[in-house]
Amino acid sequence: MGGQAETLAFLRAAMQAEQGAPAEIVETHISDVLLAGDRAWKLKRAVKLPYLDFSTPERRRAAARDELALNRRTAPQLYLALREIRRDADGRLHFGESGALVDAIVEMRRFDQASLFDRLARADALTRPLLTELAREIVRFHAAAAIARDVPGAGSIAAVLALNARALADSGLVAPDAAATQAARFRDAFARLAPLMDARGEAGKIRRCHGDLNLRNICLDGGAPVLFDCLEFDQRLAAIDTLYDLAFLLMDLWEHGRADQANWTLNRYLDAADETDGLALLPLFMAMRAAIRAHVTAVQAKEHPERRAEALTYHALADDLLKAHPPRLVAIGGLSGTGKSTLAAALAHRLGAAPGARVLSSDRLRKARAGVAPETRLPAEAYTRAASDAVYADLMAQAARALDAGVAVIADAVFAAPQERAAIEAVAQAAGVHFTGLWLESDPAVMRANVAARRGDPSDATPEIVDRQLAYDLGVMAWTRLDADADDLLARAAAALDLT
Repeated sequence: MGGQAETLAFLRAAMQAEQGAPAEIVETHISDVLLAGDRAWKLKRAVKLPYLDFSTPERRRAAARDELALNRRTAPQLYLALREIRRDADGRLHFGESGALVDAIVEMRRFDQASLFDRLARADALTRPLLTELAREIVRFHAAAAIARDVPGAGSIAAVLALNARALADSGLVAPDAAATQAARFRDAFARLAPLMDARGEAGKIRRCHGDLNLRNICLDGGAPVLFDCLEFDQRLAAIDTLYDLAFLLMDLWEHGRADQANWTLNRYLDAADETDGLALLPLFMAMRAAIRAHVTAVQAKEHPERRAEALTYHALADDLLKAHPPRLVAIGGLSGTGKSTLAAALAHRLGAAPGARVLSSDRLRKARAGVAPETRLPAEAYTRAASDAVYADLMAQAARALDAGVAVIADAVFAAPQERAAIEAVAQAAGVHFTGLWLESDPAVMRANVAARRGDPSDATPEIVDRQLAYDLGVMAWTRLDADADDLLARAAAALDLT
């Protein structure tokens, strides 16, 4: 017995001896993972692909060493050690540092596979609080990641596009003309956005990122989201724009049929990191991630033909994500407790290009201005007329920036004063985009009950505040009025926005 078959037989026996249980093996296209007891041993497969080379023991050991070091940035509690497999003088394999190198493994602490985010997604268990914490964790990781000054913004993306085009053509997944058409669409989008990519590189937005940030590489550990299994085999592929890193997660949620969660995650990321300048890149970045999944899955389909349909789904998704969608501005107003934020979140993923609209909430902006978490309650002095005017001015400015980046925007605020409604309409007019204003109305008793029931919410409204707002003079209301208590509110709002 030779090659990695011998290595796997050795690892099975060693894991049985150490863990007292037979090993289960999980295969990926580049690794074999042995699972038993409280340990996972990860072995690089001896493969050579267009984007990686694990063909020699030395290359596999180097990749394992890099995997250990890089993943300890985000998951030190999971990544434990590098163990080398060597051959002694009588030809037997052993763990150690003497003898001829045969292979190497990364030893990890095993975790419950049910905690993987792709499984949580399929079980509809990815809650908004969990996605909010995930977005914040990614922001923290990106902020601490080393800046890659030596990597050109547009140049690195051009290299990925070229690799994708070759890999798709070589995979035989689609007809040559279909592969060529998609490659041309990618080139057109790249040519339009290349200056922005370079500008973000100069601004330090290209960093040593995770590189493979999809749902299968995130788990729930100790009640918190943990990023693991980063791209280690080619640091050039992981030295990327932070939004390209995020785009994999957003695409994965989108492909899982959870466009709403992709939009929610993006908005919570943007609340914590000012990346508005780069939002025009996200549709292209998400399409690139889908294209990578398409050709990687197509290669796997050669051994597992049942995966061909999955590969074709990713190819079609890449085409769909490249479609142009003009930006627009939607304002959702109404007194506290009418459900403005709930409606905004339900609509956002359906507006503009993927992953949907930037939702700008006056409540969240107020907390950001105060330098506190959105869930932190503020004192009364944070709600003076001057403070509120500053929040609305911030909302207008951020809406204008997002529209300028080509992104649809939802402005979520009370908008009780006629001048506030006029100001947000003026933002749309200045940007040359379509504007729609929605005004939510609700039974006062329902409004009081809604605000009283809130916990951990960005809004600090109380039933007493609702009573004061009910006395406001709204002036002439030209926005579309919607009954917030109606069962078909979402459908009526979508009709008002001409969403099909």
